[in-house]
Amino acid sequence: MAPDTVSQTSEERELALKWSNRLSLTPRILAVNIFALALLAGGFSYLDSFRSRIVDSRVAQASREARLVAQAIASAGTQAGATAGQKERRDLLVLSLARDTGTRIRLFDEAGHLITDSRAMGLHNVILRDPDKDPYNQTVARFLDATIDAVAGAQRAPLYRERDAEHGLDWPDVRTALSTHAYPATVWRAPDRTPVITAAAPIAELGAVMTTVNARDITTTVRAERYRLGIVLLVVALTSIALSLFLARTIVRPLRRLARAAIRVRQGRAREVVVPRLPSRMDEIGLLARALSDMSQALRARIDATESFAADLAHELKNPLASLRSAVESLTSVRKKEHRDQLLDIVREDVHRLDRLITDISEASRLDAQLSRTTFVPVDLSAMIGALIAQRSARGLPNDVQLRFDQRPGEPLVGLGDGSRLERVFENLIENAISFSPPGGLITVSSGRDGTMLVVRVEDEGPGVPENAREAVFRRFHSVRPESEAFGQHSGLGLAIARTIVEGHQGSISVESREDRLGGARFVVRLPLAGDGR
Repeated sequence: MAPDTVSQTSEERELALKWSNRLSLTPRILAVNIFALALLAGGFSYLDSFRSRIVDSRVAQASREARLVAQAIASAGTQAGATAGQKERRDLLVLSLARDTGTRIRLFDEAGHLITDSRAMGLHNVILRDPDKDPYNQTVARFLDATIDAVAGAQRAPLYRERDAEHGLDWPDVRTALSTHAYPATVWRAPDRTPVITAAAPIAELGAVMTTVNARDITTTVRAERYRLGIVLLVVALTSIALSLFLARTIVRPLRRLARAAIRVRQGRAREVVVPRLPSRMDEIGLLARALSDMSQALRARIDATESFAADLAHELKNPLASLRSAVESLTSVRKKEHRDQLLDIVREDVHRLDRLITDISEASRLDAQLSRTTFVPVDLSAMIGALIAQRSARGLPNDVQLRFDQRPGEPLVGLGDGSRLERVFENLIENAISFSPPGGLITVSSGRDGTMLVVRVEDEGPGVPENAREAVFRRFHSVRPESEAFGQHSGLGLAIARTIVEGHQGSISVESREDRLGGARFVVRLPLAGDGR
């Protein structure tokens, strides 16, 4: 297992390569929810805009009608100082215009005093309704009107109230028409929230005229549009709910499958638990499924390795223990001193073998965990191997074996890793080569580069490794020793430990036969160079 820094980098690289273009769950969930909310907000905005357009159109129409009424009254010659007959014709004209336009018409003199009112002549075109007497459906409609206005932020119109004593200056439109000779118009709010539109127009040498209309048709039109929009929103809401349920199903069902598989893995009732990989899902759930599947497979492989390790360990411990038991049992029956000394030598050798075996087993079992927590640093492998060879040569080599280090001058080999662990790798390889070298044999350690990898080769002149056994030599407790070596001198874990360390450094180790006439084995170690982007 590589350390955290390396594993995180490789994981981020894998995610970037494989999952950068995935269709994430986040936009799907947001799309389902935001679409309905956006349509609702858009509906409120549309209704407010729709009503504003209608109101603006009616305000312009009211202003035109007020101007036409003013022109009609002015052309009738009913200015101030008119005779009684002229006033009567003027009143009849106002009544006729009010009936034709459906508005209430009030005529004021230049001082603002009321001259004529179509309602006073019995024409009630503008009747304000009491909202307290309206049916329940109208109350609900007004509540919806107020809610939409509040959400859309619509400007609230002033409340329209009838005045007991009519005076033109009480109305802003009349004041503006008398003072500036403009044609103003104002939108008011009736007690039942329907719009009331007033418009005024100046009349030369007379005063001003003001028209009033209670435009209930605007409210009716807006509410009808709101009803149609409500139908659309209801359909969208139902569609959104259906999509949400479908999305929840596409999320919940695979998660339940993964949860059931995880429970089966935890309970351990079935050895081969198939965790669904969901290859068609290119989102976070698919990533989770494949990660859980890979994790369960790795866990199963680790469990199998542990079981195999335990079985191998029991087998390896059984031999020296059996030898110890036999020697101890024989001690009680042996009388001769030389025989007892032989048995004691056997006991000491078996104890030494057990001690070495337990030490190697302890190291092998802790390697993965220790490597995963180790922070890798640059290591000069050339200097490390040179020092290792010098130390081993100083201790003396058996059978006149020679040890040589071939290194290209001026080519430092710096790798990224744990120096003490890497030193153990080459120490194991050198010791393995020494044990298989013939008397006077030469062991050559060479180093070099191959692209972004550094390569270290350990060659001996021994019998070599058969092609069908080149993978088996790296298995735990695999031990094929030369005939000249005493039994039990090695635990069979040296090469297995070396492979674990090298693979933990993102490297590889292999064995091959030498291609020259001398024969022998060549162990090749490949490790990434420091600074190659790994």
